[in-house]
Amino acid sequence: MSALAVVGRLRPRIVLLDIQLPDIDGFAVAERLARAGDPPAVVLVSTRDISSYRRRLARSPVRGFLSKSELSGNALSALVS
Repeated sequence: MSALAVVGRLRPRIVLLDIQLPDIDGFAVAERLARAGDPPAVVLVSTRDISSYRRRLARSPVRGFLSKSELSGNALSALVS
């Protein structure tokens, strides 16, 4: 099931989304979610460092980015609080 379908069905407040997805990337999913009414806060994750995505993140509607090596409950909470 696609990320868009799952978010549409579950209506979460926060979506933790890998940038590298099979069909479309996490940036494209975040842009589509942002166009919906009452979109969730999207945090993108990747095994790559933020420097790989800095330009795209600046133009993206995402709440933030975490590398998978930095991913923790506290780090996620700091981005969405």
